[in-house]
Amino acid sequence: MMRRLDPDYDNGRSGTSQMGLVAVVRAKAHDDWARSFLADHPDAVVLHLGCGLDARVHRIDPPATVDWYDLDYPAVIELRKRFLPPREHYTQIGSSVTDLTWLERIPRGRPLLMIAEGLVPYLTETEARRLVTSGIDAFPTGQIQIDTVSVWAWRSSKWNPMLRKYDTQFNCGFNDPATLADWHPRLEYVDEAPMYDAPVLMAKAPPNIRRTYRLLNLLPGLKRSSRIVRFRF
Repeated sequence: MMRRLDPDYDNGRSGTSQMGLVAVVRAKAHDDWARSFLADHPDAVVLHLGCGLDARVHRIDPPATVDWYDLDYPAVIELRKRFLPPREHYTQIGSSVTDLTWLERIPRGRPLLMIAEGLVPYLTETEARRLVTSGIDAFPTGQIQIDTVSVWAWRSSKWNPMLRKYDTQFNCGFNDPATLADWHPRLEYVDEAPMYDAPVLMAKAPPNIRRTYRLLNLLPGLKRSSRIVRFRF
């Protein structure tokens, strides 16, 4: 898809940059968790929220018993429809994540897998809480996968050069994302996947990137400034 959008994409540094490699590590963690959940719950409904241009449904290739929904702004969904092939039992919804009327289109009474990769920091805490609790209230059981940033990363995001380039910033942060389980009596923190110290990153990244992260990981505040976390209900 990226090559079709930008023929010179492979000539750039995005794929092997520090940010690009961490995005791959994060995506792999969410993929691995999703595959494990769907192996145990082949009748699940998947909500991939703020999906962007991620081709996760094609990578995971769930069985026909799974109904998968990708949701993002209408302009993003139009791009996806132009560049990604359709599938059976796969629906794309063009909507703001925070306009929860889209939830009325989702079948209930089955296990839920909610994936919100790279989304929660851009929501306010109130919006994130409402999104998570609405999913729990609508389904009997399920798994929720998100990533969060620390409080200092949230508050300093207004000076982040990458975020400023796109005229955006983070709107919430959590020093201990396990406490998000307090949002709902049925919600339970499960675990966290390594990110900046992920073995796959240290094993496969170019030497200069590995050196950068070894230095970052010496500082607990930086090492855990971004977290990949999993909950169940």
